[in-house]
Amino acid sequence: MAFSWKTGVKVAIAGAVLYGGYVAVNFGLGFYELATFYDTEKITENFRTSSAKFPHSVIKTSTPWEFKRAEQTIPQQYEYDGKTKDLDEFLELTGTTGLLVVKDDTILFEEYYQGEKDTDRHNMFSVTKSFVSALIGIAIEDGLIESIDDPITKYVPKLKGSGYDGVIIRDILTMSSGIRFTEDYGDLSSDVNRMSMAIATGGSLDDFATSLISEREPGTFNNYVSVDTHVLGMMLVNVTGKTLTDYLQEKIWQPIGMEHEGIWAIDGEGMEVAMGGMSVSLRDMARLGRLYLHEGNWNGERIVPAQWVKDSVTPSAPHLMAGFNNPGSDTPYGYGFQWWTPSKPRGDYMASGIYHQFIYVDPSTNIIIAKTSANKGFTNPENKMQKDETISAFQQIAKRLAADE
Repeated sequence: MAFSWKTGVKVAIAGAVLYGGYVAVNFGLGFYELATFYDTEKITENFRTSSAKFPHSVIKTSTPWEFKRAEQTIPQQYEYDGKTKDLDEFLELTGTTGLLVVKDDTILFEEYYQGEKDTDRHNMFSVTKSFVSALIGIAIEDGLIESIDDPITKYVPKLKGSGYDGVIIRDILTMSSGIRFTEDYGDLSSDVNRMSMAIATGGSLDDFATSLISEREPGTFNNYVSVDTHVLGMMLVNVTGKTLTDYLQEKIWQPIGMEHEGIWAIDGEGMEVAMGGMSVSLRDMARLGRLYLHEGNWNGERIVPAQWVKDSVTPSAPHLMAGFNNPGSDTPYGYGFQWWTPSKPRGDYMASGIYHQFIYVDPSTNIIIAKTSANKGFTNPENKMQKDETISAFQQIAKRLAADE
């Protein structure tokens, strides 16, 4: 049966319409999932079921390494802002879903809330950044990256002509890239909404990163731009020739005996959301804390270079120092290589994610605290000091447990 050219055109148009409808439906579904992901009545479930809502990769386990157990009560009161506070009340107020306290490789306290279970993989958001940082230290040790004082374009040529052109890796690691990133959620053309759109609709975060421009001299101001970490992820993929998932699995996940598979959200081109896409169990979060507590050594095996660990948790320039009155920073917390220090540091440090996800490490007491949360009041300006209060509570818990011993 022969088709006329008119019939061919009609078929082509019909195909285009059907394809357009398919794209529109998937676009709409993806955007809807992301737009409703932070609804206060849904976040508790959403944060532990991210893998059911978004495309992802899986970080596979091997033989788990186990903590010892000697469970006990932990201090129930702490001081903040001149007041005595109740820990359980604060855990409830901040939407805690899991709390784990470890000392000397021994779990002292492990509790789950709001229906969370020990096998759940909770979205860690920006705690993911600290895992990426560890991989960069390993890649340097493997000779794949010559120096963090090299320009990023040496390893990611795609960024030439973008705001990242000429920016050195060190300044990207320390959130001092000088990149402009607008976080106006009410403006659909803002950078944060364009980025969210790329994730929700199967776009490319690599392409999004190349669209950003510079607004200040790199290395002069600590401005938290999450896309900086995605750029670091682009570099790792280029220098290793592997996905971030495979590199993490090979270099950290299996060598330190993570207990559960990790989940890592990916964009439309299969690139991991390096800035905050990992979902991990509470005990596995603590295992990363243990790795850093021991300066990158795992039971005699060197996993992350010791100097890299030290540099990662030590602010190295005035604009990176902790303090509420630092004119070179938009945060009261110190910043290293994708790791934070408290506003009043004592050699302790933490990985931190929005809605109150934490891996807190205190080398002076050998204590690690991991916390996952679905804090419904997170975006309320009245609660802006809750992060500082949480860290202060961690410091006091660690100090008192060490004193009791």
